[in-house]
Amino acid sequence: MAKREGIEKQSWKPGNVLSPAPPVLVSCGGTKGWKQNLITIAWAGNVCSDPPMLSISVRPERYSFEIIRTTREFVVNVPSLKQARAVDWCGVVSGRSEDKFAGAGLTPALALKVSPPIVLECPINIECRVKESLVLGTHTMFVAEVVAVQVSADLLDGKGRLRLEKCGLLAYAHGEYFVLGRRIGKFGFSVRKRSR
Repeated sequence: MAKREGIEKQSWKPGNVLSPAPPVLVSCGGTKGWKQNLITIAWAGNVCSDPPMLSISVRPERYSFEIIRTTREFVVNVPSLKQARAVDWCGVVSGRSEDKFAGAGLTPALALKVSPPIVLECPINIECRVKESLVLGTHTMFVAEVVAVQVSADLLDGKGRLRLEKCGLLAYAHGEYFVLGRRIGKFGFSVRKRSR
């Protein structure tokens, strides 16, 4: 085993320790007889850039599972620090018995290309259509194509670039929430030549 002074490793049992994960509010329903609903999900990620696709993983016993399985649409709403309490609350309360938009103090607004609403307060809204579902054990992964994106205009700089460091995005690791910190560089900064 390789060693380095001052670094010691411990062996743990296999588990979900890839961290941090983005805790997102996924909105679904609002069509085909389903009421609008929100579910907090930490198992979400990018899977392809062309076409743009992402995935979310949902337990079959969750109320939103059947909504997403039958309607094949959802919106991934990326929250900021301002929505932290709503993100947590939507993760512990069931949409079977609660109107999560009202209970969390969030505003449903029209999506551009799908039936479920976006969460107006979230800085990024990613509208998705399910392409495939994979039963993986405790969760089913919905792989979806991104069909539209909305971003909060107040996060754009003078050149129209999205400045997410302005909003304090949330991160989730080992049962705790964190806020992402300062920007330290752009992709490729480690090999960029210094200007004179």
